[in-house]
Amino acid sequence: MLRRDFLRLTAGAALGASLVPFPAFASTSMLRRRIPSTGEELPVVGFGTWQTFDVDPGDDGAMDRLAGVLRLLFEHGGRVIDSSPMYGRAERVVGELLSRDALARDDAFLATKVWTRGRDEGERQIHASAEKMNAGGALDLVQIHNLVDWATHLRTLRSMKDDGSVRYVGLTHYTDRGVDQLAEVIATEDGIDFVQCAYSLGVRKAARDLFPLCADRGVAVIVNRPFEGGAAFRDTRDHDVPEWACEELDVRTWAQFFLKFVLGDPRVTCVIPGTGKVEHARDNVRAGFGPLPDAAQQARMVDVWERMR
Repeated sequence: MLRRDFLRLTAGAALGASLVPFPAFASTSMLRRRIPSTGEELPVVGFGTWQTFDVDPGDDGAMDRLAGVLRLLFEHGGRVIDSSPMYGRAERVVGELLSRDALARDDAFLATKVWTRGRDEGERQIHASAEKMNAGGALDLVQIHNLVDWATHLRTLRSMKDDGSVRYVGLTHYTDRGVDQLAEVIATEDGIDFVQCAYSLGVRKAARDLFPLCADRGVAVIVNRPFEGGAAFRDTRDHDVPEWACEELDVRTWAQFFLKFVLGDPRVTCVIPGTGKVEHARDNVRAGFGPLPDAAQQARMVDVWERMR
């Protein structure tokens, strides 16, 4: 079934779709993986907020829609919400949504980023992010966005981790070039808990050049851009999800096909597709349930992808 066909069946439910249980799964709760540095478990599907949460907080319709997106994530066992100061109003929107009675802060694992230069400006930005996101006692994860002034911010974040205002420290990038830069820092620096990078059926460099190092160094992996900013769906327009994937992996849409490919690598801790629509969120969250591909099935998925292009 194509993503558009599956979503057409659920779109009429609108925000109420978050309250409708999924069809039967091989497992009854979202899969979880451990953060290597602490052993804490995270659900394998979270949400990114780039573009999708950059809305006017005074727009009740948009805020209600995004509340439905977060409610769906929490109701089905997800926790990770990833944002950044460079995402416009997204941090503030997340914080305001979490202040609502139905969206408890304790349900969320809040990840954001520092994206500036200099120690003082970095500290100011991190504290501002914590306030905007309604973080309470501590931000769960602060990542150095695209490695901007990373040495300065890494010192700051180590100190903030020591004093309890930040729980985990991470690095991010979103390009293949960034994979090499991330690997250089992780290979030489201690105290890095997470790395966030692009990985998808069409962008597989990280699996070869970064994930082995992360496994050796005890660094959790968050994957961004699993749909390549939406570009991946262009190649699926005239193709159905392979029948074998539906039968063996409980895959119903191309979005789930793409996400399960990513999660098939056991070194991936969490994937964070971005959406502002409940029907898309529901589709994405479903990838965190049921069987994941083994290495042989991943190879078949790559072959499917290459044949479509």
